[in-house]
Amino acid sequence: MKKLLILLILLAISYSCKQKKETKAADIELSIAQKIANANGFDKWKNVTKLNFTFNVDKDTTHFERSWSWKPKTGDVTLITGKDTVSYNRKSVDSLSEKADRGFINDKFWLLAPYQLVWDSGTSISEPVIAEAPISKTQLNKITLTYSNEGGYTPGDAYDFYFGDDYIVKEWVFRKGNAAKPSMMTSWENYQDFKGLKIALEHKKPEENWNLNFTHVQVEMN
Repeated sequence: MKKLLILLILLAISYSCKQKKETKAADIELSIAQKIANANGFDKWKNVTKLNFTFNVDKDTTHFERSWSWKPKTGDVTLITGKDTVSYNRKSVDSLSEKADRGFINDKFWLLAPYQLVWDSGTSISEPVIAEAPISKTQLNKITLTYSNEGGYTPGDAYDFYFGDDYIVKEWVFRKGNAAKPSMMTSWENYQDFKGLKIALEHKKPEENWNLNFTHVQVEMN
């Protein structure tokens, strides 16, 4: 009887510890940045070995494009344009590859901005509020991502993200140097699923014949 009593006490202690751990884990609230990233499939990113995409901007009758092949685990990047092909590693950017890297950072940011909320350091993210979206004029959730004034290619810039209750971005505003007035605002449209990564393939300016879009998106995973 004594042995049985001791066993029951040990089981009760073990169960109590397990419950405390589960409660503690449940009490850890994900950041708003993590929620937005997760809604776009961020949990699958750890398996990505290669990402190919073409960045396009169509304005009136003009067309601009450049293609990228990126191996995020190694940092290898290849830029392909109509005139040239440049390959480099992001761990050793030099004066020859800096121009290409600037383009890569810009294009990757447009493609994966929900992930950049988690990836980027030296930033601040505001608490979410309900606000009128500038394009649709609907009530959406809003956060502001602000970069520090030091480091990076575009220090001090700010981005207002407008997203739904599902944490999917619908619109955003870019404010150069954290200026009060928008430098650019676009929609986030045509979301597609690439092996679990949810990517908006189109971004349009209001009342303009302008469309930033992505084609030839290919994702390889291990």
